[in-house]
Amino acid sequence: MCGIVGYVGFRDCSDVLIDSLSKLEYRGYDSAGIAVFEDGKIKDKMQAEHSKPEGHCGIGHTRWATHGEPSDINSHPHGNKRVSIVHNGIIENYKEIKEFLAAQGYGFESQTDTETVAKLLDYYYDGKPLETISRVIAEIRGSYALGIMFRDFPDRVFAVRKNSPLIVGLGEGENFIASDVPAILKYTREYYLLEHNEIAVLSADKVKIYDVHGNMLEKQVQVADWDIDAAEKGGYEHFMLKEIHEQPTAIRTTITPRICEDMVDFSEIGMTDEMLNSYRQIFVVACGTAMHAGMVGKYVIEKLARVPVIVDIASEFRYREPLIEKDDLMILISQSGETADTLAALALAKEVGATTLSIVNVKGSSIARESDMVIYTHAGPEISVASTKAYAVQIAVMYMLAFKLAYAKGKITKDEYVSLVKELKTTPDYLEKILVNTDYCKFVASKLMNASSLLYIGRGLDYALSMEGSLKLKEISYIHSESYAAGELKHGTISLVTEEMPVIAVATQKNLLEKTVSNIKEVKARGAMVVLVCGESLEVENDVADYLIKLPEINDLLMPILACVPLQLLAYYTSVLKGCDVDKPRNLAKSVTVE
Repeated sequence: MCGIVGYVGFRDCSDVLIDSLSKLEYRGYDSAGIAVFEDGKIKDKMQAEHSKPEGHCGIGHTRWATHGEPSDINSHPHGNKRVSIVHNGIIENYKEIKEFLAAQGYGFESQTDTETVAKLLDYYYDGKPLETISRVIAEIRGSYALGIMFRDFPDRVFAVRKNSPLIVGLGEGENFIASDVPAILKYTREYYLLEHNEIAVLSADKVKIYDVHGNMLEKQVQVADWDIDAAEKGGYEHFMLKEIHEQPTAIRTTITPRICEDMVDFSEIGMTDEMLNSYRQIFVVACGTAMHAGMVGKYVIEKLARVPVIVDIASEFRYREPLIEKDDLMILISQSGETADTLAALALAKEVGATTLSIVNVKGSSIARESDMVIYTHAGPEISVASTKAYAVQIAVMYMLAFKLAYAKGKITKDEYVSLVKELKTTPDYLEKILVNTDYCKFVASKLMNASSLLYIGRGLDYALSMEGSLKLKEISYIHSESYAAGELKHGTISLVTEEMPVIAVATQKNLLEKTVSNIKEVKARGAMVVLVCGESLEVENDVADYLIKLPEINDLLMPILACVPLQLLAYYTSVLKGCDVDKPRNLAKSVTVE
């Protein structure tokens, strides 16, 4: 997730671009760059910290690296003397485009997908910007918000988007493009929302918007009614809520580049089926939420691939003299890539010669650098301390690993493999439907806010999910909460259940429903107030639950991706209703860099 801006008007363009980019830092902070028309030329690839070009028309970019490491070469803008662009999104077919352009004599400096779009614009450019842009977007696949400048039009900025956010800000004698409202609030509160593949043409005194056929469109002016502080959260009250709503996009951005012909493609990290076949067993090492993602991965890998998986809390791993050997694979999961305990476990694995694979969200982080292989999640910056979208993309990656491993081991057929991958690709669509209406979760949260203690229960994957739900609630609401395998209740824990004590039950696994419902009835019979999260087809008797949160149904293995959202929302709204500082809970930090 990156941030782009563009400006044309009477002000010093560099100052406006750099100021606007600073408001989008939460969208990416690996590198930043601007390009400005100066004396009729595009002064391109000027980094924000270097001497700035002078002019009144330009584009800028702040980067969250997805293709290529953070570096000056990979930072935006990209282009040449005729065209310069900034880009937010991922171009799925950039390899084919790059091969085509290389055959036409084009050279490439960076590792980015964006450079291929810049070169494709140059290839087709014939002095007609609208026709050129239309031709290019007809050939590229994926998500994009593009800010474009052509040398022949030194007083204009062009823009187009698909599946990535972009607005057009409207000023007096000046106009803007930006990934989000915060970038322009200092200058204007009026803007247009661009629809997919609408092309905006900005000059200082006007904005024109066209469809791909060159027809001019009429747009409704939007007016921002929030202050700058709120706008940095995209209009959401808290970053946590914003990040919960970003999960569909984060999952798409993470999985789409790694799926080719409905099969998982990890060639970017050099992972082959032969390598996967060679590992004796798998260790998953992580902390907190990342460890819970590893628990989901364990269930799915063992079920599909029939390979033993040991999940360890990183802070305990190296102190128990683990039986890890050189023919084992260690998977390390970390949002920041700097978690001290996880780094220590990584060092131990390397000492014995085990292969290390990290799943991290931050490019160039310590864990990423030191691992043999790294799969970057593309959640974008996660500002709230309580992890939400980072968890979602971590389990999405674990699913991809499980599917690929199971097929490599010959435990599933190609048809089963393709079917699972196709269903994984649909999960963002289901999440968007769930997130349309969150009011019921807020209502249920009002029934939890006065509790002094509560329980989460589930079986199998639902137990792994319950662990994460419990952690979310306790870390931001400060309500004591524990998660238990539902079958363990009668072995001691049920003694804690008292009249009206909340119990959050997760029951999405059809093969375990009968036993889970039986456990739920046990706590209900002892006076518990039960909130049940389940699939929409489950018919529930009156004596089972007080409140039902029903979810769309997909393959049971994938239900944790959907079920995590209501659990996050219950934690969020409970905390809000209690008046807690949701984004910055007491005593916690985003990244734990000490043991």
